[in-house]
Order: sequence, then C-alpha cells, then structure tokens
Amino acid sequence: MPPDFPLLVAELLVLGTATGFIAGLLGIGGAMLMVPFITAILAHRGYPADLTVKMAVATSLATICFTSLSSMRAHHARRAVQWRVVVVLAPGIIVGSILGAQLGAALPGRSLGILFAVFVAFSATQMFLDRKPKPTRALPGTAGMLGAGAVIGVISSIVGAGGAFISVPFMTWCNVKIHDAVGTSSALGFPIAVAGTLGYLWAGRTLPAMPYAFGYIYWPALAIISVASVLLAPLGARVAHRMDIRPLRKLFAGVLYALAAYFVLR
Repeated sequence: MPPDFPLLVAELLVLGTATGFIAGLLGIGGAMLMVPFITAILAHRGYPADLTVKMAVATSLATICFTSLSSMRAHHARRAVQWRVVVVLAPGIIVGSILGAQLGAALPGRSLGILFAVFVAFSATQMFLDRKPKPTRALPGTAGMLGAGAVIGVISSIVGAGGAFISVPFMTWCNVKIHDAVGTSSALGFPIAVAGTLGYLWAGRTLPAMPYAFGYIYWPALAIISVASVLLAPLGARVAHRMDIRPLRKLFAGVLYALAAYFVLR
C-alpha cells in the first residue's frame, strides 16, 4: 500500500459525497464533477497523461452502474418511468454506448478532454438558461427510437455520462411530461453505464498493468464514489424539496464553466 493511500481514500470520499449530494440537490449527472477530479487525482499520482481522461470517463460510467439503480428505483416508486420508452430506446443505447466506448478509447487524450469540456459547457448553459424545449411532436417510430438511442449512447459513453443531458430534452420535445422524461432517463442511465463500462473494459484489455486499475477502470474511485454518492444523493434530494434551487443551479453553472476551461487549458 503506497504511503498516500489514506489521502487517496479521503479525496475520493469527499468527491463521492459532493457528487451524490449535488446530484440529488440540483438534479444533474455526477460525471460533470467526477471526470475532472478523477483526472486530476490520476494525473497527480503519475498515471500516463494520455490515459487519465479516458480512465476518468470509464470510471465515471462504472459508478453510474450503481448510482442509476438508486435513482431508477426512486422514480419507479413515483410511477415516473415510462418503461415502454425504455424498452424501445435501450437496444440502440446499448449498441451506441459500446461503440462510444471504442471511440473514446481511440481518441487522443487531449481530444477527449476537449470534447468533455464542450459537454460540460453545454450542460452549464442548459442549467444557466433553464430552458425547456417546447413539445412539438410525438415520439418517433421504432427505427427513429433506435437511432435516437444510438446517438444518446455514443455521446454519453464518450463523455462518461448517464445521458440525461440528451435524453430528457429529446423526450420533452416529443411530448413526454418532464417528470416522466426525468424518471425514464434515470432508467436509461443503467444500460448506458453497463454497456459503456463493458466497452471500455474491452478497449482497455491490452493496456499495461497500472496500480489499482483494470484497463481503464480505476477501482478505488469506483468503489468509494459509488457508495458515498448513493448514500448522499437522497439527502440532496430532500434538501432540494425544501428550498428554491434555481439560484444554486446558476451558481453551479459558473463552476462548470470553470471546469470546462480547466480541461481546455490543461
């Protein structure tokens, strides 16, 4: 065990706690916090520069395998998951997520970092403006849903996210009620995360051995962040119901812009 292992555990506990609480409080995906800070943790410990962002993205997806189950269960209990939509979108999402993992692993680390910065800046803008797309049409047919699922899966897997930043606006635009769109998106996060994680595991099977890593997955972060975020997300959600979080969302959008700038500058 390296001498700084207790410090690593403390850093990951703080990150997992903050990620879970803020995700529950503001209704955002944890990838926007996890990927930048896991990248910094890995870089500080001397992991190869071209791999740090890829490992952070893959590890973020792996944590969503666990955190999405908690969110999905809560939304299902409120009857906010449209399972028929999940069933039709899931096949395209699975294929797209596996493909996205291969693309993410093949990209140079610098390019992947810039793509992630664009994702964070886009999400921050959505949060700051708080705009909801106007419902103008119905959900497409099976072919259209498979295609939409594939796009959601590819982009989500590349940036290590659960897909809500795309799937919620898409479903709202297609006349799905916002609460159902959010609940259904929480259920879609699980196939995105599982397929994307398997994709990164396959893509990283030939990587050289690295401490506490299996391919692109950084196991200490996966274990600690998953537990801490699952425990703290319900607390954040309870706090959100007792206060006006709109000013906090705009403040946090500013933090996300700073994180996006960090990725571009480094």
